Amino acid sequence: MCSIMGYCGSSADLAVFRKGFDQTISRGPDDSRIVDTGKGLLGFHRLAIMGLTEAGMQPFSLDGSYVVCNGEIYGFEKLRKALSAKYTFKSDSDCEILLPLYKEYGTDMFAMLDAEFACIIFDAETQEYIAARDPIGIRPLYYGYDEEGTILFASEAKNLTGLTDKIMPFPPGHYYKDGEFICYCDIAKTDSVCRDDLETVCRNIHDKLVSGVEKRLVADAKVGFLLSGGLDSSLVCAIAAKKSSTPIRTFAIGMSEDAIDLKYAKQAADFIGSDHKEIIITKEDVLSSLETVIHLLGTFDITTIRASMGMYLICKAIHEQTDIRVLLTGEISDELFGYKYTDFAPDAAAFQAESEKRIRELHMYDVLRADRCISVNSLEARVPFGDLDFVKYVMAIDPERKLNKYGKGKYLLRHAFEDGDYLPDEILWREKAAFSDAVGHSMVDYLKEYAENYYTDEEFEMLRSKYIHAQPFTKESLLYREIFEKYYPGQGEMIVGFWMPNKEWEGCDVNDPSARVLANYGDSGK
Repeated sequence: MCSIMGYCGSSADLAVFRKGFDQTISRGPDDSRIVDTGKGLLGFHRLAIMGLTEAGMQPFSLDGSYVVCNGEIYGFEKLRKALSAKYTFKSDSDCEILLPLYKEYGTDMFAMLDAEFACIIFDAETQEYIAARDPIGIRPLYYGYDEEGTILFASEAKNLTGLTDKIMPFPPGHYYKDGEFICYCDIAKTDSVCRDDLETVCRNIHDKLVSGVEKRLVADAKVGFLLSGGLDSSLVCAIAAKKSSTPIRTFAIGMSEDAIDLKYAKQAADFIGSDHKEIIITKEDVLSSLETVIHLLGTFDITTIRASMGMYLICKAIHEQTDIRVLLTGEISDELFGYKYTDFAPDAAAFQAESEKRIRELHMYDVLRADRCISVNSLEARVPFGDLDFVKYVMAIDPERKLNKYGKGKYLLRHAFEDGDYLPDEILWREKAAFSDAVGHSMVDYLKEYAENYYTDEEFEMLRSKYIHAQPFTKESLLYREIFEKYYPGQGEMIVGFWMPNKEWEGCDVNDPSARVLANYGDSGK
């Protein structure tokens, strides 16, 4: 995980730029560099993952043009080989191919990339800046304008705080050129419905997810795995274990008193033969980390913050206690195959529309959580369920097949890995449990209790009325918003709103985002 920043005009001030850019040194602690393009500044904080030598340091340059990129480009070797007839490469870095690609294909290059990336290019020939972000938004990018109308880009909102009046997320699947944001890939949209039979669908799900995991195992740095014991992370770990010649390293976290996940994570770890480590946390660990977590996230969303408490603390322990630099995670499965609340979808069209909405907004919620919790601890996140080929295929599957008509959510994914001895049945067919709950029901209860005691009822009503956009509706949501505003004053519109089940559906009109409050939660929390 790296950090990039661009101040794209002659009004750029180096001291001001550096102050903002240094807010995210933890994303790239190995080396830092700022270059003056002659028409602005580009900065790069490096976390060395591919091409570990000095030659892999960015910005890369070519004929006076520059690029900075926070990303992983899968299959870059094939692209580099095709380009090597015209261009000489100096490193083993995947991102060195970007400027030659741009020279050959212009902005058409972005649709060619199988990548998790955010990049900024300075084109010396046209004296303009181009920026782009991957179709899901797995790698972060934000933008804003200074008082003179000059655009700024940066990996995180904290880089731009104080440099611009309004900070907004760079839209995933878009590139910026000539003052416009242009969509090159709307990954949630499907051109045609895939009507393959059940077994063909599941075989393709299997093969594409295996491929997605396999390509993310390639790194010049040490790789580890977050293992909750739920279906998604367990599948990622099981696939990786089969592809690895030595035991993979897995990590699980739980509250000291009532962790649900630890038991299942150990069961999965024992089955796949991983080198497994448990991280135990307490009420004090959670409450003392709350403000730190909200600051590093740059959000006030309840679900994101709750789920980030355990993720931040486990990543902190991995950073402090191991030599791991890359972590594979299980995010993005729910948006594709369904949450507990999507069992209430009235029909297939509604399920598909909800899935499209969730995929388009992922960069503000689960993907944001994974990126910030991992990167602030100088680690890199890789998300196999976000593999572009995998996402495109699953989104195109006839939504009638994705509805929970099988008595078990995510049936297609489970059935796809029923053969092959990947996981014990108790894990493969385990009911979905929300991560924040599975770390321990007590963790969420402690946060809610803390917020309840923080405000009187009168203070709550008075303070929440200050906010027009995404108005707090519980004391917990007010507490999170007030801490958010301390670090990102007036920037609430960065987040479209609270992640909540679809209140328009019968059974989903709830006042808490936890799946625990749904009637169909059942055995999920056991």
